[in-house]
Amino acid sequence: MITEDRPVSAAQRERIAYRRRQTVRSVLIAAASTGVLGILLVVGVTGSPGWERVRASFLDGAVARDAFPAVLNGLWLNLRLLVFCAVAALALGLLVAVLRTLRGPVFFPVRALATGYTYGFRGMPLIIVIYVLAFGVPGLRLQGTPSVLVLGGAALVITYGAYLAEVFRAGIESVHPSQLAAARSLGLTYRQTMRHVVLPQAVRRVAPPLLNDTVALQKDVGLVSLAGPIDAVRAAQITTAEHANFTPYIVAGVLFVLLAIPLIAVTDWVTLRAARRQTG
Repeated sequence: MITEDRPVSAAQRERIAYRRRQTVRSVLIAAASTGVLGILLVVGVTGSPGWERVRASFLDGAVARDAFPAVLNGLWLNLRLLVFCAVAALALGLLVAVLRTLRGPVFFPVRALATGYTYGFRGMPLIIVIYVLAFGVPGLRLQGTPSVLVLGGAALVITYGAYLAEVFRAGIESVHPSQLAAARSLGLTYRQTMRHVVLPQAVRRVAPPLLNDTVALQKDVGLVSLAGPIDAVRAAQITTAEHANFTPYIVAGVLFVLLAIPLIAVTDWVTLRAARRQTG
């Protein structure tokens, strides 16, 4: 089928040109304001009386080059721990959320246990949980006790599982009850209704906050160094002690930021897509 291009009116061409000029103007203003702010920050920081001392203590290039291999090797441990903890925390959070939504008096003990878990570990500082599991459990001297790395990862999973459980529960409860009634009227069991009707919608609705919690977990995996494993933070601490210089911490921080950028970009994209779907 052949279609003819409609002629563009003079008014439409003017509108298109005006929007193009406004876009260019906005970009130029944003670039100029960003440049001015950056210059002011650079001048303010580098012009301070103690800048040279701070630069020597935190931005020493020689120390950074010496610390980079060890910190990068430790970051590989953080990355593996992140993958394991993220998958396990998501699974645990989903399980606890489903248990909290069970109906009927017979499931009251299960709901009470799940509620107590979410209340307790959402209020407990993560550092305390790591100390209790990483140092308290080995103190029991039980056979088959896992390593402190596994125990530190378990602390991360237990703590973040409580947060993710509330995110999943919010998504489950956001599904309108009429959809559950319709599914049950079609002959689906409760388990089939949750699997095929409720959970797909719930996960799609809470994907942005789930990814945000995953970004937070990406940073907190560095706390496992408190238990002793040599990750990026511990490697930076060791190199800092060797050189009496804090530059290795800056190296570790930059590597963590680079590790988080792809996940943050995906989170922003999913959030924007969800907002467009709702407004559309």
